[in-house]
Amino acid sequence: MTARIIDGKVIAAALRGRVADEVARVRRDHRLTPGLAVVLVGNDPASEVYVRSKHKQTQAAGMASFEYMLPADVAQDEVLALIARLNRDPAVHGILVQLPLPKSLHTETIVNAVDPAKDVDGLHPNNAGRLAGGLAALSPCTPLGCIILTRSVHASLEGMNAIVLGRSNLVGRPLVQLLLNENATVTIAHSRSRDLKQLCARADLVYAAVGRPEMVRGDWIKPGATVIDVGISRLPGPDGKTRLVGDVAFAEALKVAGAVTPVPGGVGQMTVACLLVNTLRAACAIHGLPAPGV
Repeated sequence: MTARIIDGKVIAAALRGRVADEVARVRRDHRLTPGLAVVLVGNDPASEVYVRSKHKQTQAAGMASFEYMLPADVAQDEVLALIARLNRDPAVHGILVQLPLPKSLHTETIVNAVDPAKDVDGLHPNNAGRLAGGLAALSPCTPLGCIILTRSVHASLEGMNAIVLGRSNLVGRPLVQLLLNENATVTIAHSRSRDLKQLCARADLVYAAVGRPEMVRGDWIKPGATVIDVGISRLPGPDGKTRLVGDVAFAEALKVAGAVTPVPGGVGQMTVACLLVNTLRAACAIHGLPAPGV
């Protein structure tokens, strides 16, 4: 048995195409151009690459892209003042503060300063609370991408047993809520859970988001299960170069699972695409337009 490889690159490209079509329609019918503002503090190389990707894909979808690059030693009051201006700016419908922030800044205070209606990262307590209550909300992009990838394999997740490994506010917790909204039966596991292997072996859907390279082995996986690997780490390769791996031992999973996402080329491809979805949804909601069909 060889698992189907879920091609995040192809699925994300199709999603971006649907977003671009909806953006063109909204611009044509309502003279509305969705706008995304990204705030980057410091010069972390990985964050810079990610922000450049967001800028390129935002423009490719026909949206307005605004970038704000602040030095690592910027005062917190200056960051908050910028967010306040973006909250008021009618051309900006989505605001994303790139994480992690320098230790000199209080992340919670800055995240909470973003207008919940423009919180396309889905991290504001208002959006987290609405999601937990089963209400409409802007959802974090990576968990949203996980659901879309899963639904490329299963038309319905209703009644399926799912396990989420990891309970972070960025991925694990909101992913649990999204799965509950899909009527799945959900177990959330973490570093203090007992018998992780046995918990995983009962699951039809496995979501690995713990940041431990290749922790989930092939014998953890129920035959035929769908495995969504959110982790990404660098390990030294036999040639001395580093290689990217996920939280799942991919070669082992291929022999057991029914479908599995690769690293790279899986969940990571979906995050920016879902950011565009959230920006479009936010723009329509702010202007009282029907939710876009993406």
